[in-house]
Amino acid sequence: MFGLKASPQEAEAPPELDGDLIRLANVSRVYETKTTETVALDDVSFSVKPGEFVALMGPSGSGKSTLMNILGCLDTPTSGTYRLDGVDVSSLPEDDLADIRVYRIGFVFQSFNLLPRVTVLGNVNLPMAYAGIPVREREERAVAALDAVGLEEARYDHKSNELSGGQMQRVAIARALVNDPAIVLADEPTGNLDTKTGELILATFGRLQQQGRTILLITHEASVAAHANRIVHIRDGRIVDGQEVSA
Repeated sequence: MFGLKASPQEAEAPPELDGDLIRLANVSRVYETKTTETVALDDVSFSVKPGEFVALMGPSGSGKSTLMNILGCLDTPTSGTYRLDGVDVSSLPEDDLADIRVYRIGFVFQSFNLLPRVTVLGNVNLPMAYAGIPVREREERAVAALDAVGLEEARYDHKSNELSGGQMQRVAIARALVNDPAIVLADEPTGNLDTKTGELILATFGRLQQQGRTILLITHEASVAAHANRIVHIRDGRIVDGQEVSA
């Protein structure tokens, strides 16, 4: 839907996925100082197939933020492997990880992270500017992404600080989509929204999944996690169970 021209690194055929878009195998993350060692993730293994909507659920301090940072290529494991699209990204250099963050992962945050005095279209255009997409194509793809998340056209020229919380989160989701990422990674996306608006945003993720998007949602709320098709529970840095969500 929002196709991206292949970069030189993508010109060759990708490795076989074996059915998984994401595969973590025995991933641990340990933070060390001169006097202490903190195990944030402890031997974590799980996988996500293309088109799944998965919630990673755990209380504060459970390790879900560390896991999100590794999934988003913002951090790397101390041990174990993380394969994305069949490629082991666990030990890639920073330049390659930066490319993955631009082209392969769309981020949606609790705090929206929009530029307040920039228009809706300008905010959605931003990742494409970093990717070197021509101006006319940026405009076309930004409009397509905003249409996909259901934001009315009358809001496109509004500055983001003139929008409601729910509208800002729709803009943030559209921004996450424009480079056609393999994954949409949403970190507590309803945390700053009232219940009704949060339900609308979660319904937006549901529609995107029906269109073939892969959604990973990080949350500590059971009511939010229940919108996913599968819930993976994390506690004390370890996966304690995964379950399918009943229809």
